[in-house]
Amino acid sequence: MDKIKVKQAVVVEGKYDKIALSKVIDGVIITTDGFGIYSNKDTIKLIQLYAKSVGLIILTDSDTAGQQIRGRIKSIVGDAEIINVYCPVIYGKERRKLHASKEGKLGVEGMSIAVLKEAFKKAGLTGDKDIVREPVTRQDMIFLGLNGAPDSSHLREKIALSLGLPEKLSSNALRDAVSTLMGREAFIEYVNDLKGEKK
Repeated sequence: MDKIKVKQAVVVEGKYDKIALSKVIDGVIITTDGFGIYSNKDTIKLIQLYAKSVGLIILTDSDTAGQQIRGRIKSIVGDAEIINVYCPVIYGKERRKLHASKEGKLGVEGMSIAVLKEAFKKAGLTGDKDIVREPVTRQDMIFLGLNGAPDSSHLREKIALSLGLPEKLSSNALRDAVSTLMGREAFIEYVNDLKGEKK
């Protein structure tokens, strides 16, 4: 099976995520050991080093903890090149665990090879030539009613769920995700269609 070659280092939460992902990509995979990203200075330095040299791909679980870890990684690398890859929200339990997670969502380790490959493809990472998309701006988010409007958090949640993203994404996190997944023009059209408005 052909693996996706990536030049960036991929950051995941744990060793089982790394094992699952190593079947899909050919590249460096770093683990945060969950919330160890908050205290492990060696891991922080390693992530910062890769962020400055080759860039990062972040792939965390689609739960609240995964979003917090993703946010922490972004805060420690500043304005380095980051590509966000999101697993779809799938409910279930990993084989090695006795019980489902607190939120009942499968983590990276529970995703099939096909689902992980599709997540990388959606992020523009195919192993050939990375797809470059025009990013969505903060002004776009405001104009579309996704930031600063009375119902913006509800609309963000609706859009995130419709795209198979974690539902509680902040405005910035959603903007980063859709910039990678579809780009500015396609996103504006998508939101307007969802709201039943014309461009």
